[in-house]
Amino acid sequence: MHTLPTLLSKIASYAASNPFPARPQALYEPCDYILALGGKRLRPALVLMAYELFAEDVERALPAAWAVELFHNFSLMHDDIMDAAPLRRGQPTVHTRWNTTAGILSGDAMLIYAYRHLAAAGDPGVVASLLQTFNRVATEVCEGQQYDMDFETRDAVSLEEYLHMIELKTAVLLGGALEMGALCACAPRPDADHLYHFGRMAGIAFQIQDDLLDTYGNPAKFGKQVGGDIMQNKKTYLVLKTLETAPPPDRQALAQWLQTGADAPGKVDAVRALFDRNRIPALAAAEKQRFQKEAFGHLAAVQAPEARKAVLQQTVADLLEREF
Repeated sequence: MHTLPTLLSKIASYAASNPFPARPQALYEPCDYILALGGKRLRPALVLMAYELFAEDVERALPAAWAVELFHNFSLMHDDIMDAAPLRRGQPTVHTRWNTTAGILSGDAMLIYAYRHLAAAGDPGVVASLLQTFNRVATEVCEGQQYDMDFETRDAVSLEEYLHMIELKTAVLLGGALEMGALCACAPRPDADHLYHFGRMAGIAFQIQDDLLDTYGNPAKFGKQVGGDIMQNKKTYLVLKTLETAPPPDRQALAQWLQTGADAPGKVDAVRALFDRNRIPALAAAEKQRFQKEAFGHLAAVQAPEARKAVLQQTVADLLEREF
């Protein structure tokens, strides 16, 4: 079994050995740019970790791992356009540094290259299984993004709808990465399914933790402005749980704050006080723990030696307890 840093090094070497073409520069330079912005490359690492539960020669899973990373960054490039986001990982987004056309076309190229790497990921039977999983997950990610955009213009969004949205937009790709790693190793189908559900449940817990950090994180560790979700009137788990469980006066007060602009004086402190008064952080933490427990139950059901699960188990546990 390899450590996470070793797996990340293998991914970096594979990427360096499989660069985008130099020409046309305007098409491929944005692809190189977004890949160099310093993402954690967690998803391709999960592909390799899942592979190593069942097989030794982890290099065989690198094409599938890189395909997952290319897809993830393609989706970020297009999401940034839809969100009119000026920054990605602290740097100008592709459409800001170049233009919207570059963001669309270069993103399309990244998706196509993801399929090219998948086609090199094994024998025809393995590739066929990988494509089936990849296409299912990719479709669900698009559905999740659409739901997220729909919620921006809806006054009423249920907590159930929100959880389904983050499952599609964020969690299924984590699960899909693990499933694809198992498929590369020709693991039994029940084990591949358990790994998918492990990643999916962990992904939902991850997003709830992210919602908590945005409001209650340590600014020095979080790396961005705490309270950003509140200022942008985002319908996070904390907001929706308050609207679902708080007494009418607090629900009304929160609804009024959600109608104000980002620069409304005292907005973040007032909304945080509403959360605190209704024990929303504790309720969110309990919900996160529920999904986390279910996730690790699926990992426990995978028929692989416990020693082989150690790196994967620790990586996801650290992810779910992060402070940034």
